[in-house]
Amino acid sequence: MKVIICGAGQVGWQIARHLSGELNDVTVVDNNPDLVRRATDTLDVQGIAGFASYPDVLDRAGARDADMIIAATHSDEVNMVTCQVAHSVFGIQRKIARLRSQSYLTAIYSDLYRRDHLPIDVVISPEREVAAAAMRRLSAPAAFDTETFMDGQAQLLGVTIHEDCPIINTPLRQLTDLFSTLRAIVVGVRREGTLFAPEPGDQLFVGDQCYVFSHVEDVSRTMDVFGKTQKKQDRVVIVGGGNVGLEVAKTLEEQKERIRSKVIERDRASAERAAEELERTIVLNGDGLDAALLKEAGIERADAMLAVTDDDKTNMLAAVRAKAEGCPLAIALINDPTLVPLMQPMGIDAYINPRATTVSSILRHIRHGRVRQVYSIGDAEAEVIEAEVLSTSPMAGARLRDIDFPEGVLVGAVRKGDEVLRPTGGLRIEEGDVVAIFSMADDVPEVERLMQVSIDFF
Repeated sequence: MKVIICGAGQVGWQIARHLSGELNDVTVVDNNPDLVRRATDTLDVQGIAGFASYPDVLDRAGARDADMIIAATHSDEVNMVTCQVAHSVFGIQRKIARLRSQSYLTAIYSDLYRRDHLPIDVVISPEREVAAAAMRRLSAPAAFDTETFMDGQAQLLGVTIHEDCPIINTPLRQLTDLFSTLRAIVVGVRREGTLFAPEPGDQLFVGDQCYVFSHVEDVSRTMDVFGKTQKKQDRVVIVGGGNVGLEVAKTLEEQKERIRSKVIERDRASAERAAEELERTIVLNGDGLDAALLKEAGIERADAMLAVTDDDKTNMLAAVRAKAEGCPLAIALINDPTLVPLMQPMGIDAYINPRATTVSSILRHIRHGRVRQVYSIGDAEAEVIEAEVLSTSPMAGARLRDIDFPEGVLVGAVRKGDEVLRPTGGLRIEEGDVVAIFSMADDVPEVERLMQVSIDFF
């Protein structure tokens, strides 16, 4: 498939990395020649330096025979015009745009994106994606990462192993015998900075970060098994009242169960805007690193603190300050994945990576055939892929133990009809089953071959 990616920043580069690694014909367009050069030097892609909304630039990028265009520049207006030019001039069938301004996302204006107006097939809002990720973190406060699958029936949980974990030094195969009715399986382990898919004989050690796939009804029990206690979040302090913080605060206000939240925003104009748009949330104007202001916000009584400013270091320091003031759960927004290893030594409980969240969302819409969902883990080190099994798949009709999975691949769950099952060696996979698979990045093409998703991949 031929894809044009407009914008060679963090999101565009990651999407290009994924798609070029899957042997697609990818061209990257950006008006910054240095970013284009970085993409062409590090990835198997072509590069064009120029403004993505210009017809002649898209023509040089091969728009006349492109199958898809992804507009992910830093400008909403450029992304919208790019999709319009791609449709009107070149007839590109599938158009995805990243839009950040909330005005463009208001439901009453949704007709704007019809094919006879602004022909955008999929609109991605990083702020809304990050807000949704923040709510998932709050729903499983003891997990450092979480994502839902299988229409909300299954959940991926990132859990750090501490000294009080009751299953330390226990081979994973024994967990099945110890907890025979628990619908959960460890699919990934990060040890000393290296992520891998564990073998049945592998044990868990203190400091390991585990990715566990669990039936949603068994999440609480799964967390108990790993020595984690779940606590209801009634009071939340949000540091950062920009687009992301405002979206999180609005989402908290919409919850059925009342959650008391306060927002701290340094910029006065942004604080005033947040105060106008929020109904039940108190907005404080000041520095989120100020201990006195945090105390005024009631940080010592808060159940959780979300630091979601546009500066990673501020977010991390605010999280550390909140922990020092007695807040039990601190979550930081971190764009730079190289800062993630510092989280544990600094005592930060969890993080949200906007880039990974946005990339996962775009990939989910790109792979719109039998692939139902994709979640990118870490710095694109692995993926969890949820897909329906086709009749032509080598998996159809075979038992899991007989399927030749690569070493870096584990099945997290299988859904038959409305029932989500824990994978066992004797479980037979049939056409129409939905399978969630953890795969290291290098093994993704083999997973696609096994599931035969390439037949109607796009």
